[in-house]
Formats: sequence, C-alpha cells, structure tokens
Amino acid sequence: MGEPKPVTCFVVDDDASVRRSLSFLIRSLGYRVETFKDADAFLARKPRGGIGCIITDVKMPGMSGLDLQDALNRGDIGLPIIFITGHGDLPMGVGAMKKGAVDFLAKPFDDEELIAAIEMALEKCRQARQRSEALDNASRRIETLSPREHDVLRHVISGRLNKQIAYELGIAEQTVKIHRGRIMKKLEVASLADLVRLAEKAGITPAP
Repeated sequence: MGEPKPVTCFVVDDDASVRRSLSFLIRSLGYRVETFKDADAFLARKPRGGIGCIITDVKMPGMSGLDLQDALNRGDIGLPIIFITGHGDLPMGVGAMKKGAVDFLAKPFDDEELIAAIEMALEKCRQARQRSEALDNASRRIETLSPREHDVLRHVISGRLNKQIAYELGIAEQTVKIHRGRIMKKLEVASLADLVRLAEKAGITPAP
C-alpha cells in the first residue's frame, strides 16, 4: 500500500482575488488547494484520485459552474461540489442540490459556513471512496470463482439448503458442500451473513 494521497480542494472561479482568499482559507485547514480560472481549465486537468471537493462560482465566462456540475456527473467524476455565487436564486440552488451539490452559498458568506460545507463535502467523498473500494474488492474476489462455484453461490445466497442446491444443479450434495467450502475460502468470509453482504456489494443476484 502506498501513502494516501493528500486531501485536495479545487477552486474554480474567474475572480483572482476570490481564488487567493479561498486558497488561504483552505490551506489554513491543512488541505492542499489547486485553483483554476474557469471550468475548462479544471476539466483539462488529469484526475489523480484521492479525497477532495470542488468549490466553484456559478457564473463564469464560458462554461458555468452548473455546466461544470453536469459535465462531472456525465463523466462520473465523484468529487462533491460546493457552489458560491453572488447571482444565485432559490430555484437555481434547489436544482444544483438535486444534482448532488453539497451546498449553495450566496456571497458574501461567512468563513465558518464555507468551512462547514468543505468538511461535509470531504466526508461525503470519503464515504463514496470507501463504498467504491468495497465494491472493487468484492468484485475481485467474486472473479476468482469458477462458473460452477458462481452458480452455487447464487443458490446459497438465495437461502437454499445443500440438498436443494444439489437437486437444482443436478449434482451430488457432497459436491455442493465442497463447492461451498471453496467459495467461503476464496471470498474470505466466515459466515453466511458475510457471504450475502459481499455478494450484494458485488451485485450478485440470488438464484430464482
């Protein structure tokens, strides 16, 4: 395992003074910060993963902050967004929140408001990364199963007994027991409950 990537906040705003003041505030919290003068410049940046969030103005030359949000959603780029604006209205804010924005702050806003929004956004990002890592881990384990073990797994998580699985698959009950043991070992689980949870994370559906 390598060193965890630092937490990074990305500021997208066409106003240089806003970029400077937000950079100072974010660094005072102990986080890295990268600034961009417009949405196109941010989208041109190569993604590096890790925990982070985006703080963006709504109205900017070229692509707006709302357009940036749509682009990120289409690209499945999981960075929570905080909007800051001097031109926003209630319907605009509601629309942004429905699309996943963490907060919609009207200028001038209090530093504490923005800090609270940043912490909320970073926690949201951490939770999303954890879910993604759990899914990837579960999928990797599932891929180690043979086709027959995969079939047995789907019957096991449906709640069937070994003799029922044997009847459904046309194999001996002892063979089912062997497959079941191999499945538990390969997937590194100790109980049926753990097996069911892992299968759910990997998107495995129970046999009908």
